[in-house]
Amino acid sequence: MMEKGKISALQMAMLLYPAIIATAILSIPSITAKYAGNDLWLSPIFSSLSGFLAVFIAVKLSKLFPGKTIIQFSEDIIGRLPGKVISFIFIFFYLDITGTMVRNYSEFIVTSFLFRTPQVVVIASMMFLCALCVYSGLEVIARATQILFPFFIIPIFASAIFLAPDYSFDNIFPILDNGIMPPIKGAISPSGWFAEFFLIAFLLPFLSDKEKGMKYGSLTVLCVMLSLVIVNLIVLFVLGESTANKIYPLMNVGRYASVGGFFENMEAVIMAVWIAGAFVKISTFFYVTALGTAQWLNLSHYKPVVWPLGILIVVFSFWATPSLMELSHYDFQVFPFYSNFVQVLLPLLLLVIALIWKRNKKKNAS
Repeated sequence: MMEKGKISALQMAMLLYPAIIATAILSIPSITAKYAGNDLWLSPIFSSLSGFLAVFIAVKLSKLFPGKTIIQFSEDIIGRLPGKVISFIFIFFYLDITGTMVRNYSEFIVTSFLFRTPQVVVIASMMFLCALCVYSGLEVIARATQILFPFFIIPIFASAIFLAPDYSFDNIFPILDNGIMPPIKGAISPSGWFAEFFLIAFLLPFLSDKEKGMKYGSLTVLCVMLSLVIVNLIVLFVLGESTANKIYPLMNVGRYASVGGFFENMEAVIMAVWIAGAFVKISTFFYVTALGTAQWLNLSHYKPVVWPLGILIVVFSFWATPSLMELSHYDFQVFPFYSNFVQVLLPLLLLVIALIWKRNKKKNAS
């Protein structure tokens, strides 16, 4: 078997939470604010529908083809050659967006903290760590995530308390002044992040308690949605209308935090949260890319492709988005549709074909 390790449904949830939210908490408030204004906190509620749908499709497909990932059962559903083409689309997609994630991570670190450090050093050091983790297997990634999870989750909610003296609750009013359409438009971009919950399709075959897959997958979508609502509200209460003009509004908010004159300027805490989350996110997507590539090539193990893919991801990080401006344009106008097409619409099409095929098979048998 290609992956001998097993993880629990709870470990899967701990993997998925930072894997989705890590990049979202920094950029989503400004992206949604451009469309939704002071109703930006409503947008994650609408965009979470994409996440619930992705989990539902992945679990249904996994039940129809137990023990297999989408790379394997694509061929079972539509035949060998078309299945290989569909599988290649998934692999290329995960390779491409892993490169974009690494670029996002390095842009944040270089523009916010390590101003004089060459970007390639920041990228290569993170990719080396992630490659070591991926090479060690799914169980190691899950255990590393368990250790880092409290360091990721606690500061987000602690900052909500620390920033309370700076809140201007009037910034939320008037609610839905321009109707329901602005928050729906603001939900388009975050829906691309929620569609990433389709990652569960690669993790379900390795669960020790497969029957809990749907429950924990849906709970994770709910937790991510609530977290983004809270983050959007924090940013809105502190920055108000200027949220839309910031690149990383949560970083700007962190500068306001002060507790008894002792805890001040919490940018370093936000950076630590970001690095921990980015490590889990990149490792998870890197693992899925390596596993999918090995299955597509019919290899006995995914380890031989880990290091070559790591180098390829570094190349993609520079090739896919040459500048910060193009990266911002990509997050706004390309990624939501690209992500939803590959991770929601294509799997939905496969599920419909699989269900029709199964029904016809039953009729012929009877």
